[in-house]
Parts: sequence; structure tokens; C-alpha cells
Amino acid sequence: MTITTLAADWNRLGGTFANAIVDTLIMVSLAMIVGGLLGLALGVLLYTTRSQGILRNSVVYTVLNVLVNFVRPIPFIIMIAAFGPLTLMVVGTTIGREAATFIMSIAATFGVARIVEQNLVSIDPGVIEAARAMGAGPWKIITTVIIPEALGPLVLGYTFIFIAVVDMSAMAGYVGGGGLGDFAITYGYRAFDWEVTYVATLTIIAIVQIAQLFGNWLSKKIMRR
Repeated sequence: MTITTLAADWNRLGGTFANAIVDTLIMVSLAMIVGGLLGLALGVLLYTTRSQGILRNSVVYTVLNVLVNFVRPIPFIIMIAAFGPLTLMVVGTTIGREAATFIMSIAATFGVARIVEQNLVSIDPGVIEAARAMGAGPWKIITTVIIPEALGPLVLGYTFIFIAVVDMSAMAGYVGGGGLGDFAITYGYRAFDWEVTYVATLTIIAIVQIAQLFGNWLSKKIMRR
């Protein structure tokens, strides 16, 4: 039995491949900006409203904690379907890059929130008490003590979330979001062109490796100060 392997026609696929890279970077960047900011706010609220927090509020903490625990474990592919009505209401459509980015932003928000809370818990309570003793209010403590104290670990946490969001972007093709995952499935796997699949996969790996190296470097630089 003879197996014939066809070489990928990159003259035909080159433009589509470049667009797939751009789509992936746009989706991931927007999801990280929106999810990163909302997740930071949510994570800080989780930390500050817990029983020993500077804004202790058991009702707020319980509601937020349950919400994060409810949303965060949902597999992304199921989240795409489950949040369809919300996506339609907010974005106006359930397909395309915007719809995929919206769902990725939601998933990133709750993932970041838990990462932020876990990193803030490791802060020495004595540092916060010292700031309170000097008359600093909650907002000042959050912006000048809590976040700066945990900045190095937070960078690593955000790097972890970035990689998770890149993984999510690979499934964006299920809602017509495009990206490298969709390119690999459509022009590689379904077309039995393994070269295309491998090139798309290696490109995703390269993006992840660059992000990880940058995150490690930045985190070390911050923690050495």
C-alpha cells in the first residue's frame, strides 16, 4: 500500500495563515485586557472581603466565591454553548471573532480572579497592619501595599492565564472565530495535510514559549527590586 503525502501549497495558504495568526493575537490580547482588569478587581475583592480582609464582608465574599467556583470549572467548549444567549445579548451574534473573544474574556476573568486571590493571600499580614497603623485607607493599602507586594507572583499568574487563553483561542473555530486552531483543523486535519497542522501547532507553541519566557523574566526582575 502506497501512501501519498501532498505538500502544503503555501502560496495559496500563506495569506490565510497570516490572518489566522492575527486573529489569534487579537482574540488573546483583548481577552487578556478585559479579563485581566475585571479579574484583578474581582480577585482583590475576594481577598479584601474575606474574614481577615480590610473590607471584610461575609455576604459579598460568599457571593463572589460561589460565583467564581461556579463559572471557573466550566470547560471552555461547553461555556461557548451555555453562554450563547448572553453572547447574543451583548455582542449581537453567537458566531465570529467578537463572540469568541467575549466568551474568552469571561473565562479569563474568573480564572484571573482566583489566581489573584491566591497570590494575595501569601502577603504578610504585618505589612498591611503597618499601613493601617499609619492611617492608610483601604484604597491606598490596595494600590500601594497589596498589589505591589504580590506583583512578581501576579505576573507569573497572568502568564499562566495567557497560556490558558491561547488554548481557548484554538477552539474559537467552533463559533467561526478563526485563529490558528481553526486553521489547523480546517486546512490541516480535515484536508489530511499534516504539514499545515504541524506548522500551526508549532506557531502556537512559539507564542506560548515567548509569553512564558517574557513572564519569567519580568517576574524575576520585579522580585529582585
